[in-house]
Amino acid sequence: MPELPEVESARATIERSALHRRIADVDDTDTYECRPHAPGDIRAALVGRELTAAHRQGKTMWVETSDDGPELGLHLGMSGRILVTGPDGRVDEGGDYLPERLRSGRDDPSWTRFSITFEDGGGLALHDKRRLGRARLDPARTALGPDAEHITREDFRERFHRSNAPVKARLMDQSVVAGVGNLLADEALWRARLDPRRAASDLSVAELDRLRRDLRAAIRFAVSHGGVHTGEFARARGKSGHCPRCGAALSRGTVGGRTTYWCPVDQPG
Repeated sequence: MPELPEVESARATIERSALHRRIADVDDTDTYECRPHAPGDIRAALVGRELTAAHRQGKTMWVETSDDGPELGLHLGMSGRILVTGPDGRVDEGGDYLPERLRSGRDDPSWTRFSITFEDGGGLALHDKRRLGRARLDPARTALGPDAEHITREDFRERFHRSNAPVKARLMDQSVVAGVGNLLADEALWRARLDPRRAASDLSVAELDRLRRDLRAAIRFAVSHGGVHTGEFARARGKSGHCPRCGAALSRGTVGGRTTYWCPVDQPG
């Protein structure tokens, strides 16, 4: 599932290739992807405007529009991609983060669930094989915690010291810190040498500071290399996986309702 790095790649694609191009048409007829809007609602709000700025908080992405228009929220769901076509027909789709098992047939035109056509002939499309993405106007963001890439040291400490929940569950709570999913949580905890099952309130200030630093480093690595699946631990993560540092067989369990891997040697309980 796309996590913060994948959404950042999509945001950067929009910022790089889709801004300041006048909108000529919108296809918002997919009633599942565009819910709760009725067909034509998003089109009526966007035609004649331009996209002016692309933003992200955690996994939530939204785009400002010109002339005091509404924000356009775009969610990638499980396997969504943002593709932007230029006037010359060239396609900018950012990093290709999809694992090989999800790539087959990924260019099937029937998987375009929402699209914008620009006056210059190019366009923007939300391409979504599993139909779990979303396009909506003025998306709510009040329930989100600070972005995982930008949260301050003091805020991170305070939000984790409040809870006796496992540190991994706390990391993945979007109201605590926005943007961390299952793979990124395991990657950051492995980098920080912390057992995912430990109570968040049990971590020392030094351990919390190390976790924040390693979380941000894992995000930067994933953004620059094409997604969370490129991480050193993510590549080894699996039933027969071994720790990339020490070679020990990885432990597997359920933490916060999610399948979790950790190194029993480097991440002692």
